[in-house]
Amino acid sequence: MNRIVPLILAVALFMEQMDSTVIATSLPAIAHDLGVGPITLKLALTAYMVSLAIFIPLSGWMADRFGAKKIFRLAILVFIAGSVACAVSSGLVSFILSRFLQGMGGAMMTPVARLVLVRSTKRSDLVSAMALLTIPALVGPLAGPPLGGFITTYFSWHWIFLINVPVGIVGYILSGLYLPEMEAIAPPPLDVRGFLLTAFAAAGIVFGLSVMSLPALPPVIGLSAMMIGVISTVLYVRHARHHAAPLLDLNLFKDSAFRAASIGGTLFRISVGAVPFLTPLMLQVGFGLNPFQSGMITFSGAVGAIITKFFARRVFAKVGFRSTLIVACVVGAIMTGINGFFTPQTPYLVMIMVLLIAGFARSFFFTGVNALSFADIPDGQASSATSMSAVIQQISLALGVSVAAAILELSTSLTGTTLGLADFQMAFIIVSVLTLGAVIPFIAMAKNAGSAVSGYKVPVSQVHTTSV
Repeated sequence: MNRIVPLILAVALFMEQMDSTVIATSLPAIAHDLGVGPITLKLALTAYMVSLAIFIPLSGWMADRFGAKKIFRLAILVFIAGSVACAVSSGLVSFILSRFLQGMGGAMMTPVARLVLVRSTKRSDLVSAMALLTIPALVGPLAGPPLGGFITTYFSWHWIFLINVPVGIVGYILSGLYLPEMEAIAPPPLDVRGFLLTAFAAAGIVFGLSVMSLPALPPVIGLSAMMIGVISTVLYVRHARHHAAPLLDLNLFKDSAFRAASIGGTLFRISVGAVPFLTPLMLQVGFGLNPFQSGMITFSGAVGAIITKFFARRVFAKVGFRSTLIVACVVGAIMTGINGFFTPQTPYLVMIMVLLIAGFARSFFFTGVNALSFADIPDGQASSATSMSAVIQQISLALGVSVAAAILELSTSLTGTTLGLADFQMAFIIVSVLTLGAVIPFIAMAKNAGSAVSGYKVPVSQVHTTSV
């Protein structure tokens, strides 16, 4: 297996992960500087994710039309421009718009990176390639919290976005030198109507949920946006059924492995989107820690995720996707719930160990889900599957932030108090319960699902159980 390609592509994931973990740690400081509440700044997080969800469907079509390598390199440049714009922002609106621009770059960058990897890797090597792709990318979450906290505490939050500039330049140069040339093909005409419907669907639902409880806006605005999103979703489903080449191919859900990975992954990512938003806020607002102290605690989750990657393939080959994903989901939900029992008196070592175990669980889950999504997908549908999978991921992460913020806002409004520790504790417990729902699609999955990718062989004594 060619190891250079996934490592270069991992530069894209590194920048995105570094960026997301840095901003989460620095959220209270940014909010204070911009003159808004920390929960209000969820709009900057969700704007980025909504941008991803809107433009990701175009990434597959653009990669086919203009060549995956060209689009990947262009995406890096757009992401760098968005990072610089964030660094010089002086108000909430400009900051949100800059994050949206970053999302446009990320929308092309990460999905196209995965597409290049899928098309240039044998199926038998896909788990190992995915692991290599995410190892350097996990350095972002590892370095992001302490680095972002250090810069925010002792310098200024504006500088945290400039970290992406040298990394992006290196990725741009190396991708030009080493990525394989992938010829452009003639895809079907762009589904413009489908693009508009999916854009309104993603933006309406996420934006509506995000602003529904903001005191500065009437609730009717959030409800109206959500209704537009739901109606657009229904209209897109009808549109896709009658379009020869829809922007997002709903026929992918006929594949049982892809369907299970998408549904289970969506529910699990609500927790993954909520926890990085809740934890730094709780440590700083609820516990009174500074950003650097907060970052030195939260980075431990990335350590667990990195260690997992070195033996993930052996675990999946030994016990299969189904069993591993169920266990990872349950452990992840339990660890999320435990966060709700943290207090300022909880030893830091205990918090670090909980986050470390949670990192193990999340890493196993996402390595498995990412590989399972493509286990039975033909090469001709790889681009469609990449776009669909990435859209689902970003919408579910955005929903995680929105749900977590909505719980905090509802809790404070019911009690009539300012944001405090009890509000965070309630949010963690509710999110952990929601996360447990992710096990349902995997329980119904066959024991040998995705075995061509995982290498898992069902024991003879259990063969009869896989025929259902």
